[in-house]
Amino acid sequence: MEFEIYKHIAAISKPNNGWTKELNYISWDSREPVYDLRTWNEDHTKMGKGVTITAGEMVRLKEVLEGMRVF
Repeated sequence: MEFEIYKHIAAISKPNNGWTKELNYISWDSREPVYDLRTWNEDHTKMGKGVTITAGEMVRLKEVLEGMRVF
């Protein structure tokens, strides 16, 4: 599987295993870039399972999150 990280947006957390959960803007197999949330090893050669979100879905997610009260 080929990928290109166009923009690293944020590191969300770094569990004790040394991998980092990140939000990136990434293209998978030369397709249109998407927002991607998943864990990566330090040099981005291995990845965990994650979720991809289109730009439209990201707009909606942002709206939902802004309306939430987080405890």
